[in-house]
Amino acid sequence: MAHIRCSWLIYLAAVLAGPVLAQAPYPSKSVRFILPFPPGGGTDTLGRAIGNRLSEALGQQVVMDNRPGGGANIGAEIAAKSPPDGYTLFMVTTAHTVNATLYRNLGYNLVRDFAPVSLLASTAQVVVVHPSVPVKSLKELIALAKSRPGDLQFASSGSGSAPHLAGELFNSMAGITMLHIPYKGGGPAVVALVSGEGAVGFTTTPSVIHHLKSGRLRGLAVTSAKRSPFLPGLPTVQEAGVPGYEAGAWYGMLVPTGTPKDVIARLHADALKALAKDDVKARLDASGLAPIGSTPEEFGTHIWSEVVKWGKVVKATGMRVD
Repeated sequence: MAHIRCSWLIYLAAVLAGPVLAQAPYPSKSVRFILPFPPGGGTDTLGRAIGNRLSEALGQQVVMDNRPGGGANIGAEIAAKSPPDGYTLFMVTTAHTVNATLYRNLGYNLVRDFAPVSLLASTAQVVVVHPSVPVKSLKELIALAKSRPGDLQFASSGSGSAPHLAGELFNSMAGITMLHIPYKGGGPAVVALVSGEGAVGFTTTPSVIHHLKSGRLRGLAVTSAKRSPFLPGLPTVQEAGVPGYEAGAWYGMLVPTGTPKDVIARLHADALKALAKDDVKARLDASGLAPIGSTPEEFGTHIWSEVVKWGKVVKATGMRVD
């Protein structure tokens, strides 16, 4: 009887240990891709374009999970606290490197709580106005703002977002005062601008390129150091009268720290293959997004350099969010 009982215990232990010792190969279920902004902006456009191809490569559905709010911090915190098993991806943007020093109390640490996968794409931001605003150039906008200090308002995708900081930097360098109106993402900000609720906007190219072509909004300049190939007719802010000004936007993929290295390598390889697909290139091109791609190590270095860069801007402008 003791022999039978011992054999049974050994068998039971083996059964219980089975799931631990023989884990299913990755991926064995759907993957969640957290996007920290609502549908309609550059983050959503890029996430869905990449997500469709990742679904094919992984053999599992990649589900877009839009988690807007909190200056893009709500989605980041959810992702940071998710299991590091490869089933949660996160779309990081320029906003998060700004938030690292802009916010006093964050529920996550961008460098400590995430592992880099790849830099995915970049885009210029655009200074736009509603057609009812009586300006047709950046110099005219600056002159109008100086004649009406504090009267003009500029819309952005949220407090601490790249467009927000681009607007504040423009205020500082142009010597004007436009009041900031934050929205919960690029999509809502553009809706407000198109409706006339907002007068001036700092937006990513994907958010407004179609409205610029249709005439619903008027573009004045791009915030990048060089002209955008997607909007070649618009001068840079530097060319238009604010020397030394530059503020771009980029997007990348992160996973929670502790995600297995082989899983990160798989996601990295599949993401780069997705960026190389003709249909993905065409979709990004139509939206004003330039695909990039990088190694995880290169992306990690880029993130840290951006934290340092924007930290200096936050300090110089005196911006802080409690």
